[in-house]
Amino acid sequence: MTQKASVMVAEQVQAQPEKIWKTAFILCFFILLADGIDLAFLAYSLTSIKAEFNLTTVQAGALGSWSLVGGVIGGLIGGWACDRFGRVKVIVFYMILASSLSCTLGFVDSYYQFLIVRSIAAIGLGSLYIACNTLMSEYVPTKYRTTVLAALMTGFTLGSLCATLLAGWIIPEYGWRMLYWITIFPIFLAFLMYFLVPEPESWLRSRELKRQEALHSKVKIKKQNPYLVILKDKKHRWMFMLWILSAGALQFGYAGLSNWLPAYLESDLGISFKEMTGYMVGTFLIMIFAKVVAGILADRFGRRALFAFGTMGTALFLPVIIYFNTPTNILYLMLMFGFLYGMPFAINATYMTESFPTSIRGTAVGGAFNIGRIGAVFAPLTIGYFAQGGSIGTGLLIMAAAYFICGLIPALFIQDRLYDPQKAN
Repeated sequence: MTQKASVMVAEQVQAQPEKIWKTAFILCFFILLADGIDLAFLAYSLTSIKAEFNLTTVQAGALGSWSLVGGVIGGLIGGWACDRFGRVKVIVFYMILASSLSCTLGFVDSYYQFLIVRSIAAIGLGSLYIACNTLMSEYVPTKYRTTVLAALMTGFTLGSLCATLLAGWIIPEYGWRMLYWITIFPIFLAFLMYFLVPEPESWLRSRELKRQEALHSKVKIKKQNPYLVILKDKKHRWMFMLWILSAGALQFGYAGLSNWLPAYLESDLGISFKEMTGYMVGTFLIMIFAKVVAGILADRFGRRALFAFGTMGTALFLPVIIYFNTPTNILYLMLMFGFLYGMPFAINATYMTESFPTSIRGTAVGGAFNIGRIGAVFAPLTIGYFAQGGSIGTGLLIMAAAYFICGLIPALFIQDRLYDPQKAN
């Protein structure tokens, strides 16, 4: 029976074309683009939803908070499911879940219906980030893994820009409900993924090794909670805790900046709304470019060095924007900042996935990233608190400290390329 299973796995592996990762990349890129669009739609439709359902500011804000909670749950479950059922299967399932439920939002007729459906849809959206990155890390060769995963992350950023254009066209002409109806179209990506992309070789081999161990063992091996497996092993536990702290600091800083930086430019620096949006679009475009460049450099010089440069560079450049800006240099400062700001998320996925073996990779990365995401909930509130007694810039300095801590932890404690995602380790 063991030999038969081994032959089946070998046949599956041999059937995978050497360049199948290119197909996987294209599909994952558009899946994350759709993910970015869907997440951004709430921000653009919130004013219309608030008016239609006669919501208070607290109720409207709760929609975003519960979406974040759903995303955290999705990331935790999705990471575990990747290890248990397969990377491709998880992407297919959660893509169908997210698209169908997001489309359903266009038909709801009450606040609580929207809240419940959105929260469940966010579980799917939160799972896709982890699943797509895990799948691609196991398909792409080590020598240019970060370059490819960095390019993959530009899909999410591009999704935010697409959401801006779509919302600006659709809401004034057709209303907010049409915005959600069109989220059904990405469901076709799930079917393409199912039929065109097989599970990675390393995951198939890792699963087969577990089966062989169970067959050869005299004692029946019980399925263990993967989180307990991580915590029982000293090395994995230490790495898991380090990435929780680093990922938490990264997302704390990112959430605070993404929520308050436009307001800082507009209110504290007196920049008009039109100019501010132009600056932010320019920053996003530079971020896309920075992610690709960071990926190429990280493959050449190492993930550790480039991740530290991007995070700590962001931390050190924020005070420059706050204390040395002028009407003539703010645009150039924002573009330089956008380059540094875009680097960490380009490298983060590769760096994390190479820190854990195949058997627990999805669980460990999904767990660390999403437990860390809890910190993001408090970032906008932190800046709001400090802004009460002075400038928003004071709160942004707290975000700078978070970015510095985020880069310092891996720089001191997390080695490059601990595991090869293409091997069944």
